[in-house]
Amino acid sequence: MRITENDTVLITGGTGSFGGAAVRRMLANGCGRIRVFSRDETKQHLMRTELADDRLEFHLGDVRDGESVDRATRGVDVVFHAAALKQVPSCEFFPLEAVRTNVIGTSHVIESAMRHEVRSVVCLSTDKAVMPINAMGMTKALMEKVVAAAARRETSTVVSCVRYGNVMFSRGSVLPLFLEQVRERRPITVTDPSMTRFLLPLDHAIDLIDTALERAIPGDTFVRRAPSATIGDLAEAVRQVFDVSSPVEVIGTRHGEKSHETLATQQELLNAEQFGDYIRIPSDSRGLDYALYFSEGTVIESAPNDYRSDTGDLLDLEAVVELLRSSAEVQRALASS
Repeated sequence: MRITENDTVLITGGTGSFGGAAVRRMLANGCGRIRVFSRDETKQHLMRTELADDRLEFHLGDVRDGESVDRATRGVDVVFHAAALKQVPSCEFFPLEAVRTNVIGTSHVIESAMRHEVRSVVCLSTDKAVMPINAMGMTKALMEKVVAAAARRETSTVVSCVRYGNVMFSRGSVLPLFLEQVRERRPITVTDPSMTRFLLPLDHAIDLIDTALERAIPGDTFVRRAPSATIGDLAEAVRQVFDVSSPVEVIGTRHGEKSHETLATQQELLNAEQFGDYIRIPSDSRGLDYALYFSEGTVIESAPNDYRSDTGDLLDLEAVVELLRSSAEVQRALASS
């Protein structure tokens, strides 16, 4: 299913990193109307001024408020649900706030989409939802369960998820921090040099959304394969690309932080479909047959390994340098330095 010039698309959290990139691509490729839904009027004003496109509508609201979501969803064909509380420390300190946004907010979006017969809803999830160890990941895991529960209902709306690891240069990720520290001649702060993170370019993250839109069966979760690197090599690559002698300061692992990212578990991969750079993880299709949960099991002869950032395509330092040099964000930063 492709977005056409006759379609209206709603993006919740539409002024964030994903929203900005998705809006620009859809405007370039031809889309009828795009509704940017968020609670930040300043970011909306900046996007409105920068893009100045009549196809854009800006809706102030919060996914916690079902009525504001419902108003924005009327007449919509496709929803990209990106609104979330994403910062691990914030969610640790205020877990109920994370529940209200990441879980209840998602329910509001899905219920409204079904009520207005939206064709497709794609919800953005995270590696932190896989075997979660912090409140942010736990609420995203519950978000995925909300999607799975919706998929069991008889409805024309296709609800699916995409699951991301580290998206390069997205707001709150490590690379913008490193670049800011280099520009300000401060030490580059690294939690643990041996930590690994996936390195998914932002445009590949948008490709993942397009893939979910085209191929999703209700309840599916899609993952895109990506190379990974150690945080130590990433910091050193930034030093080399920008030709600086900034010291690297090891500050230690932060509370609620994983050493490695996991995008799919062994159990998920047993039933997954892999095509090209993508993995489609089908929803748990068991109905309300409690025997399947309590008294009946499945014998597993062999299982694949978890898809993790430390066991996949781990780049060496030279390859990380090359990847950074090829990114538009680094090229812009070099041109302005």
